[in-house]
Amino acid sequence: MAENKHSENKHGEPKHALLETFANQFPDRDYAIEIECPEFTSVCPKTGQPDFGVLTIRYTPDKLCVELKSLKLYLQSYRNEGVFYEHLTNSIHDDLVATLQPRSLELRADFTARGGISTSVTVRHPAGK
Repeated sequence: MAENKHSENKHGEPKHALLETFANQFPDRDYAIEIECPEFTSVCPKTGQPDFGVLTIRYTPDKLCVELKSLKLYLQSYRNEGVFYEHLTNSIHDDLVATLQPRSLELRADFTARGGISTSVTVRHPAGK
């Protein structure tokens, strides 16, 4: 399992410890799971203003699937954290990959426009797919 040094909670514990899994009932089959999180919030580290976004997670599981309530609690841990879009998207991606070890995973983060500029960040595992 890859170590993730990107995201820790306020007590210095890894955030990915919040993520729970369950056994994939169809490990011999390739299929996609898509999870949309339309109410994601974090805080702009420059202004302190809230950032709002939609996260879309699409993955092909191997042996494990993510338990949704734990995913919700994990994502809520970013609610008051000052973090740039690029950093948080890559950190969430790394935590999911480290926890699930999926065959593939794509995370797309679409953030609400601020000052006339909207931002989308997409990261994939394995890279280049």
